[in-house]
Amino acid sequence: MTFAKKCNEIFDRATRDYHVSDHVDAARPTPFDDGTVEAVLYHKNWIDAVQWHLEDIIRDPAIDPVDALALKRRIDRSNQDRTDMVEELDTYFRNKYAAVKVSPDATINTESPAWALDRLSILALKIWHMTEEVSRQDADEAHREKCRSRLDILLQQREDLTSAIDTLLADIAVGRKYMKVYRQMKMYNDPSTNPVLRAAGNKK
Repeated sequence: MTFAKKCNEIFDRATRDYHVSDHVDAARPTPFDDGTVEAVLYHKNWIDAVQWHLEDIIRDPAIDPVDALALKRRIDRSNQDRTDMVEELDTYFRNKYAAVKVSPDATINTESPAWALDRLSILALKIWHMTEEVSRQDADEAHREKCRSRLDILLQQREDLTSAIDTLLADIAVGRKYMKVYRQMKMYNDPSTNPVLRAAGNKK
């Protein structure tokens, strides 16, 4: 089994496991040993699943503004956790391929392997939820048919992205492509780069 196909299996498993309780505060299972790439991939998709549902909750038109603010800050923290996990995965790939002799005419990809896997993780969630829409008994047939069409596109997108990731990793492994790890350098959570947080800190 290729690496990207293995990732799909892990992402699907994490998505299924999340929906057993279907609650943003549910305890995350640990089916893989700590420190393994499998554990990181599973944790990554769990974060994505929780954030997916936080985004649903915050869009409730009747939500209390105080609750909405708390959710917004939780989503910000989740985004930072998600970014940290992607960078952890890219560090894994950088270390794995560190000894590869890069070809003089090697090129860099538009995104790193881990950011491509980030999209693959989100696709697992999109497919799960679109499948739910296809099966909804309280929706009319027109809605289900529209969602069936969308599901077909998502499944094709996952197949194409899976193939592209495996091709990218194969090219990196033999030096036809090379990768760099660019830290995302998010500024909104950092008091040294967010002027509002900096001003609030100076008032203390």
